Amino acid sequence: MQRSGTADLALHGGAIPPWLFSRMKQLTLPLVEAIIIQNGKDDFLERLANPFWFQSFGTVIGMDWNSSGVTTAVMRALKQAINPVSKELGIYICGGKGKKSLQTPTELLEVGYKTGLDSDHLAQCSKLSAKVDNTALQDGFNLYLHNFVVNDTGKWSVIQQGMHNSNDMARRYHWHSGNLNSFVEEPHTAVCGENQGSILNLVHKEAKATRGSIMNISKEHPDRILKELPHLLVPVYHEMKAKDVDLKRLGSILWLAQENETKTFEELLLLKGLGPRTLQSLTLVSEVIHGTPWRFSDPARFAFAHGGKDATPFPVPTKVYDETIAGLKDAVQQAKIGNTDKIKAIHKLTDLAQKAEKGFHPNANFDALVRKEKEESYKYGGRSIYGFAKPKNNGQLDLFHGDI
Repeated sequence: MQRSGTADLALHGGAIPPWLFSRMKQLTLPLVEAIIIQNGKDDFLERLANPFWFQSFGTVIGMDWNSSGVTTAVMRALKQAINPVSKELGIYICGGKGKKSLQTPTELLEVGYKTGLDSDHLAQCSKLSAKVDNTALQDGFNLYLHNFVVNDTGKWSVIQQGMHNSNDMARRYHWHSGNLNSFVEEPHTAVCGENQGSILNLVHKEAKATRGSIMNISKEHPDRILKELPHLLVPVYHEMKAKDVDLKRLGSILWLAQENETKTFEELLLLKGLGPRTLQSLTLVSEVIHGTPWRFSDPARFAFAHGGKDATPFPVPTKVYDETIAGLKDAVQQAKIGNTDKIKAIHKLTDLAQKAEKGFHPNANFDALVRKEKEESYKYGGRSIYGFAKPKNNGQLDLFHGDI
């Protein structure tokens, strides 16, 4: 058993407004369905276990791009969207935040009744993964969220999060059931996070002879840790900066979404009814469905699909969000009855954007791009926790463009 990755995140306050969370749930279901249709249930569990993909998923559905709240938002949306159709999808999500995490064994018992899986074994895996990260590994973060995601063949992932007792930072832990060997000896590929001095690690191989007693393990060197285990450490500042985004990747997406470019590609004719701004969002959603793991090194980029609840980098374009939901839902429904043309066209968005990257030389003023999105937000029903976006009169802004 190996933990597959971790993420350190800043604590951001504020609840998700109902108008946004309802859209998160509506987009989450067809997005997950598309992943399963294209790649299977096992692939979805593997993606959940990747901290970079998970953060990108949370960002593309409109959650704050660098907040610890991404974890709660994603798992809550997944649970409410997927569990009503778990039998059809073969995916079951248990647990949650606070007291809901304690309901995991009971919920797994129900999963066992429905699927024939060994619920006692799954509950034991759930408890042990929490014990390792909360007790055997004492890194200063106390767990307050635990979700156990299992498919109908018995494969599972765990997403759990802890809060530091002194610095208001949260750490998310990802587990995946592949290659299960032992929970009590070397279940992690590394202990990962910002170096905070010595830690207590009772699952280290050197603790085998004295596992029943307390042992201080010397601090891990950050360079070795980062090479061994994927770790996402997002900045604590609130505003998004150019260094947080791969401008070449983002630039090719914005270039492809231009109306004159869309008409160039025969593969996109089935999507031509969608406007350029919706194609921009749908292309980023497409990458969350089809992108390979290394493509998610800059989760902030996915905020350019649907913004964020606190208007960072810009207010949520509700009209665009609704068109994205409708377009993806339609593609998934058609695929279920054997008509895969539209879902293939959405996949093609990813292929074309990635091909464009190879020769793309971005010429962009990132701050001007964000300012443009904010100032045009009112056209797309822009909304945040501060209210609806209103038109401004600040003149024309430079477009994001590039040479390919």
